[in-house]
Amino acid sequence: MSENNEKKVHGVVAEYTSVDTLLSACRRVRDAGYEKTDAFTPFPVHGIDKALGIKPTVLPWIVLGAGLTGTATALVMQIWMNSIDYPYIISGKPFLSLPAFMPVAFELTVLFASFGAFFGMWALNGLPKFSNPVFTDPRFDRVTDDRFFLYIDSKDDQFDRGGVEKLLGDTDTDYVQTVVDDDSSDKVPKPFFMMWGLVVGLSVIPLLVVLKMRVSHSSQPRFHVFYDMDFSPAKDAQQYSTLFRDGRAMRPDVPGTVARGEEQADLNYMTGIDMEALTAIDRPRAERLVRRFNPYFQGETESAAENETEGAGKTSTEIEPEKKPVTVGDGDSDKSEADEVPDATAEPSVVEPTPWLDSNPLVLNEKVLADGRKNFGIYCSVCHGMNGSGNGLVNVRAQKIISPDWIQPSSLHQETLYANKYPDGKLFSTISNGIRKMPGYAGQIKTRDRWAIVAYVRALQLSQNASIEQFKNLDDSERAKILKEQIEAKKALKDKADAAAKAAKEKAQADEKAVLEEADAQEADAREADVQEADVQEADTAKAST
Repeated sequence: MSENNEKKVHGVVAEYTSVDTLLSACRRVRDAGYEKTDAFTPFPVHGIDKALGIKPTVLPWIVLGAGLTGTATALVMQIWMNSIDYPYIISGKPFLSLPAFMPVAFELTVLFASFGAFFGMWALNGLPKFSNPVFTDPRFDRVTDDRFFLYIDSKDDQFDRGGVEKLLGDTDTDYVQTVVDDDSSDKVPKPFFMMWGLVVGLSVIPLLVVLKMRVSHSSQPRFHVFYDMDFSPAKDAQQYSTLFRDGRAMRPDVPGTVARGEEQADLNYMTGIDMEALTAIDRPRAERLVRRFNPYFQGETESAAENETEGAGKTSTEIEPEKKPVTVGDGDSDKSEADEVPDATAEPSVVEPTPWLDSNPLVLNEKVLADGRKNFGIYCSVCHGMNGSGNGLVNVRAQKIISPDWIQPSSLHQETLYANKYPDGKLFSTISNGIRKMPGYAGQIKTRDRWAIVAYVRALQLSQNASIEQFKNLDDSERAKILKEQIEAKKALKDKADAAAKAAKEKAQADEKAVLEEADAQEADAREADVQEADVQEADTAKAST
């Protein structure tokens, strides 16, 4: 007992063998008015906080304050950077755009709140604490196994060693022990400081090496830790490459490649050509199209290539010339389908070499026309104009700058492009493969959307050239209504044209009148100047004679 009196008393601890006895003791200690208490259990005990009278922690308020601080910091930082110190002028966007600032504000809110929770917990619990006086009792080791302990701290305002021991002794416990200082030394071993100093010294070496390299020069080449990352063989778009024969880094699609969702068994749908009729008149060309659009025929393509390689070793007399049916307009087999599409403005030849599809394979409805209108506006209107008359923005710009290489886009309303002279399949092939300066759009527009554009082009043509005979299925009243609207539209167009012509004539007359008036004014000024000059000469003559 005398030994305990010589050491500093930290508190009193009592041992219990069950949860019920611990909770009963906690309630009794709480009712006695003690506040600096704690309970130690091998597993979580529900209701222990209420039994001890522990008040709610202020940690949530610390987290809330830290989170609001993070939000304010992020908003102030972004407003200052983007709106005041260095404004971003991008497409007329506002400098202070709160929706754009929310991601950074959210992340800083979470970051500051996490720091507040972590360091706030440390501060409220008095951490870091490397030891606890309770650990001096060997029986306390069973707290992680099958024993429960109740501890009253000596820092409590009502703490009295004798009274606390008597209070705990009256509870259902067989063991009450005073907690005193540990007998071991509180000095940190010197080897620990030596090891810590060694670690700090070694960690500074890389920093010193980096600083030396930044301010000095070396005759040795740079050391690349990850060579393939510093010199990546990957290429960006449109870059040159020595790896391939054509020098292009971007590789074309493998022959026969079919886009996802674009595989069709019907080659008529994919090409716009009646393949059965083409096979009858030009079988080699039909085979080329089959190999091009159907990946299952790639084996035949490879076999043909092998045969060509074997044939290359023969003499010119051994190789038989390939027999092709003679067709009007059929060019070199190496030419693309775009080259096989005739000029859109040229009159059709007597014998059309390609059996184009005469009708659109899609079921025409409002949705198909809407899709065609959308894609026409995206890809076609820039040159052909929204109404298809060839007055798109690109054409207007090219004419304004007088571009020598520009070719006037075709007006889709000329008779040579009507369905009776320019079949739907041919128009589909033109969209897919291009013609003259117009590029092909097969790689950008899906097959169905290209057919939808064809349908919309026909609707555009019909909108400008519809006749009353095309509405034979309508009753007399509906036809009369349409005829009346057509007459009114023509009259409105005629009145508009007459008004424009009248305005132009009046403007020309006004300009002519203004020119005449200006000429008369100049003539009057000239006569007045002549009179004044004559008066001056007469005055000079009179003066000289006197």
